[in-house]
Amino acid sequence: MPTPTKGPRLGGGPAHERLILANLATALFEHGRITTTVTKAKRVQPLAERLITFAKRGDLHARRRVLTVVRDKGVVHTLFTEIAPAVAERNGGYTRVTKIGNRKGDNAPMAVIELVTEPVSPKQAVVKEAEKATKKAAPKKAEKVEEPVVEETVEAVETVEADVVETAADAPEAPAAADEKPEETKEA
Repeated sequence: MPTPTKGPRLGGGPAHERLILANLATALFEHGRITTTVTKAKRVQPLAERLITFAKRGDLHARRRVLTVVRDKGVVHTLFTEIAPAVAERNGGYTRVTKIGNRKGDNAPMAVIELVTEPVSPKQAVVKEAEKATKKAAPKKAEKVEEPVVEETVEAVETVEADVVETAADAPEAPAAADEKPEETKEA
């Protein structure tokens, strides 16, 4: 059992507290999620995680250590054959406590404690995969985007140069014509 706490216990004494926590852990492994008070959920979480760590080892000694806490052989079998392989790649954090509000009768704060069965996705692995995907996708997109842009740019430059040449050819004539017309108007 984890480090004993000082102060008031969940039951009347330490033995009663151990029994309460063992029953909560048994119910958690049997049903996958249970609703209890926040205090009990926080107290059973380290015990449940430690039992899951034993189950991940999977040897006979670990099974016997779990059987000292969880007395139901069927639940221990479920823990070793179903729950432990499901969380094999996880290094911790096998349970999740979610607060759900207060109980109607005595206004006690309630929580749901459940087993985390989703696959592990550490941020580093996700970031590395995203970087690889962007590196693979970026050159392909860049090549596809750069080639048409370069061709369009060259065509646009050629078009602009042709327009400039045409405008330059037209430009000297236009001022001359413009100069002649005002002279004619002055003479007339």
